[in-house]
Amino acid sequence: MNSPYTPGIAAQRLGTDELAKNFADLHAPLDRHEAMVAADRCYFCHDAPCITACPTDIDIPLFIRQIATDTPEAAAKTIFDMNILGGMCARVCPTEDLCEEACVRELAEGKPVEIGRLQRYATDTLMAKGEMPFTRAPSTGHKIAVVGAGPAGLSCAHRLAVLGHDVVVFDAMPKPGGLNEYGIAAYKSTEDFAAREAEWLCSIGGIEIRNNMVLGRDIALDDLEKDFSAVFLGMGLGGVNALSVEGDDKGGVEDAVSFIRTLRQSDDLSALPVGRNVVVIGGGMTAVDAAVQSKLLGADNVTIAYRRGRDAMSASRYEQDLAASSGVKLLFNVMPRAIHGNGTSAEIELEYTSTEGGTLKGTGETIRLPADQVFRAIGQTLHSDEGLTLEGRKIAVNDTGRTSRDGVWAGGDCASGGDDLTVTAVAEGRDAAMDIHASLQG
Repeated sequence: MNSPYTPGIAAQRLGTDELAKNFADLHAPLDRHEAMVAADRCYFCHDAPCITACPTDIDIPLFIRQIATDTPEAAAKTIFDMNILGGMCARVCPTEDLCEEACVRELAEGKPVEIGRLQRYATDTLMAKGEMPFTRAPSTGHKIAVVGAGPAGLSCAHRLAVLGHDVVVFDAMPKPGGLNEYGIAAYKSTEDFAAREAEWLCSIGGIEIRNNMVLGRDIALDDLEKDFSAVFLGMGLGGVNALSVEGDDKGGVEDAVSFIRTLRQSDDLSALPVGRNVVVIGGGMTAVDAAVQSKLLGADNVTIAYRRGRDAMSASRYEQDLAASSGVKLLFNVMPRAIHGNGTSAEIELEYTSTEGGTLKGTGETIRLPADQVFRAIGQTLHSDEGLTLEGRKIAVNDTGRTSRDGVWAGGDCASGGDDLTVTAVAEGRDAAMDIHASLQG
């Protein structure tokens, strides 16, 4: 067996027991008594700021009151009415920057009501019973194509099915779920929850999922428009930006998305190789997830290198603190200049940066860090735009998700205007479904 100090990229740095502990549920679920106590802290505000802060507009005081009255199933129905992926959002949503930050208790005491954990308690209670709290409306005779089985696509598909439409979901991956299945840290969603949630969601009926179908390769937008009454695009961002520096093609230089995807699908984490000295380039949630999980796999030194200051990081302060508490070093105002090594990465050269007149510039001063593994986490790009009008390298949409092409809607990470959160993607898929339904009903 190897250790955290074994040179290079190696598997089995930690034993199976330690890995199981490291990748256990980040936040243990509340039991019934804990949920009742947590719910009792809510003021049930009439003009609740937490609702305004929720991208899916869940009636948070109502569902917490329903938990307080020991009716968690009713609370779950309140949540699912607005957010059918409320179970996953309870696990991965940055509540500390949204509903909990807006909580009156947070302002008064610095400790908000635990909205996220209460939401998980309610949704898990109902889903554990295998019940789908919605029934389908009479058939409309329309069939809708949804491209992408991620949060936006599944949310759209479910709402369309409830409204009486038949839905065919085309997804590029072998399993549905999108980023929920392939793109988030394993300790945020344990026990195969993403797959179980997708299966539960599809139990409404009227939803067919076709896997391993890539837009632009296996299916074309022109054909979908001919065969379906409407099309919703929620395929996310499949491409990964390159570092575009000398040595970017060396061994040990990988994209963080692929690393996370491989880890998420691994049956044996001890067999997953990781470097002794890992450097992650980027400042978003993907960078944090890749860095923390590298450390949990047994990497000795892990550094997040971000080109701007701490306040500019798109990863929340909570996620940054989580990384630091896990032993990850955060290095700010540096950008990659070159990756050095004989065929494989050995060191990364970083240049310090400064912002002058709103423009980021290198200062000319550089440092080198040992790096046998470098992860790129500097954003993703569209695989295919199918000739649609773009806005900022994403598909341009209006407030209800309509694209430049009649009969085609889009939402989630592939569409303009969002903030690349699961909860926002859910809202956009839901709202597009309502607009598709209204359009088809004339």
